[in-house]
Amino acid sequence: MHAEIENINASDSTRDKATQIIESCVHCGFCLATCPTYQLLGDELDSPRGRIYLIKSALEQNQFSLKSLSHMDRCLTCRSCETTCPSGVEYGKLLEIGRDIMESKRGKFQSIYRFIIRKILLTPFIFKPIGYFFRHSKITTKLAKSENTDSTVLLMSGCVQPTLAPNINHSIKNILSKLNVKVIETSQGDCCGALDHHLSASTDALKKVKRNIDFWTEQMSSGVEVLISSASGCGVMIKDYPGLFEISDPYYDKALLVASKTKDIAEFLAEKDLSMLNLSELNVTYHEPCTIQHGQKLGGLVESILSEFGYIKKPIKDSHICCGSAGAYSIFETKISNQLRANKIENLNTSKPKMIVTSNIGCLLHLQKGSSVPVKHWVELLDV
Repeated sequence: MHAEIENINASDSTRDKATQIIESCVHCGFCLATCPTYQLLGDELDSPRGRIYLIKSALEQNQFSLKSLSHMDRCLTCRSCETTCPSGVEYGKLLEIGRDIMESKRGKFQSIYRFIIRKILLTPFIFKPIGYFFRHSKITTKLAKSENTDSTVLLMSGCVQPTLAPNINHSIKNILSKLNVKVIETSQGDCCGALDHHLSASTDALKKVKRNIDFWTEQMSSGVEVLISSASGCGVMIKDYPGLFEISDPYYDKALLVASKTKDIAEFLAEKDLSMLNLSELNVTYHEPCTIQHGQKLGGLVESILSEFGYIKKPIKDSHICCGSAGAYSIFETKISNQLRANKIENLNTSKPKMIVTSNIGCLLHLQKGSSVPVKHWVELLDV
């Protein structure tokens, strides 16, 4: 372990929050069996229990090493451990605290590299011309128009999705049109803040979060009933907005409102009569993103919707394990990410599907890079 150490300047409320989470851990070790990095690397410091130990040590001794930061970086934030944990440890929240207090140890070159990646991905003016050459798919159907409107929703456009896979949001608008739902789509520049948040750019993330909250609450007061996310990574971030504010903060109650009105597209469709829709392909395998099953606790929901159209659920080995995408993780932790992808694709292809479908643009793009089988968002199957 490197000898270099760094003093921590964490607020009392942050320390109290971290201490409360740490004390809820009983060190049972159940998380080790479901942690992707521990399964690959076999180092307990690359497990939730090990990282909790590192954060605890940093808070108590007011110091940490550069090696500690590397263990934080290797975590995928998949939150599989939270699903497994019998004590309800809020590991995801603790991890973000740990990353924030250790970020000052990061080298200048790596910090600049991470900054550049963030800005490229989150600036449409820059990303659109670059992303065009990496486009996964294009719009394949005509835009449907509804004569009647029963309700109005706000569809989160996403940062990279409109450029790399525009057919996803296009399909959602067509599906909702058939259900007499009016769709207002946000601008591509209206990022949920997840990428900044997970890369310890807390100030930039909070600016985006507050801007979104202000705009979305205004939309809700003007008739928007639901905020719909088609990227499960964005959905879990928005549902976690309240945790970014103290209860005394004026934004806390507004964040609660926004979170309560946010639904993954699967949640929204699960409440509707879908009898007028059809499925274009039945021989598919569904990859359930971590942000759906562990983050939003919506495990099994998409497959239950697909089953209404004759889809038969297929058993998938290690379905709870991350595919290795995890936002920008595949850019910064390539070796681990690629190994997880190879394992995931092998397990998904066991049933010899004609197509792999998922619920998150990050998983879709990551899997497609290593798959000879087409990968799509599951809603695209319903736009026929």
